[in-house]
Amino acid sequence: MTVVLPLAARQVVFDRAELDAVMQIYGRMVAAGHWRDYAIEFGPRTASFSAFRRASERPEYRLVKDPSLRNRQGQYALVAENGATLKRGNELSAVLAPLARKLVKLVEA
Repeated sequence: MTVVLPLAARQVVFDRAELDAVMQIYGRMVAAGHWRDYAIEFGPRTASFSAFRRASERPEYRLVKDPSLRNRQGQYALVAENGATLKRGNELSAVLAPLARKLVKLVEA
């Protein structure tokens, strides 16, 4: 008899629209030559997207989704390499705005 066990009872994940917005920024940063790798982690409390300059380093930026903070600080947080939270909110586009501004500076330089 075969028994199928679920991998996790409940996980926090990025939905398709969220991943699309994140991957658009990631693709533009790769095209500009700034990022080279990424990692996605899904856990029971949070989901995380990390962007790396090189695969052997710590992530330059992490986008963390924590739905338990939806009614307080906002479920999305943009975290820098040093662990400082740069932006928080419930609107993903607003949280990703600092990366879009950095991209504009990279292209102009």
